[in-house]
Amino acid sequence: MVERGFPPWEINLNAIPYETDLPTAARLPRFAVVFIFPRVTSPSEADRSAARLDKWLWAMRVFKTRPLATEACRAGSVEINELVAKPAREVHAGEVVKVKLGLFTRTLRVVGVPRSRVGAKLLPDFCVDLTPPEEFEKLRERSVQQASARESGSGRPTKWERREIDVFFG
Repeated sequence: MVERGFPPWEINLNAIPYETDLPTAARLPRFAVVFIFPRVTSPSEADRSAARLDKWLWAMRVFKTRPLATEACRAGSVEINELVAKPAREVHAGEVVKVKLGLFTRTLRVVGVPRSRVGAKLLPDFCVDLTPPEEFEKLRERSVQQASARESGSGRPTKWERREIDVFFG
């Protein structure tokens, strides 16, 4: 269907009967230049099997904002499969992510990658929490120590403070 003297992208439409069922791009004037571009898929249409680490941590509600997640990655507080990871590293299903949040270390296994931040009820669809119970116990002990600790020289607790202490330990 390509005549001599024409580049291969110029189609001689004289050789094709006009009545045939052709796409509308082929029903152009007799000698038309046809460019064929590959289809570009948007990220929403593409297979969502990977995402940036900082975005995934934010979407999994480990951090309240994405800049906080990025800052934690840059500080070296986030590991993927026992290796320190940068914020732009892609996270794939099956990888284990460890995040140090102060004294508390949270361990998560990636199950999937959401399109955006998900609700708390949907978290099990995208990650499995592998954090050992000892980590949660450390967190509880720390909160009790902070609540029971009083500044030196502050004197006896007030009636309102005593009632709060009774409710807390109570």
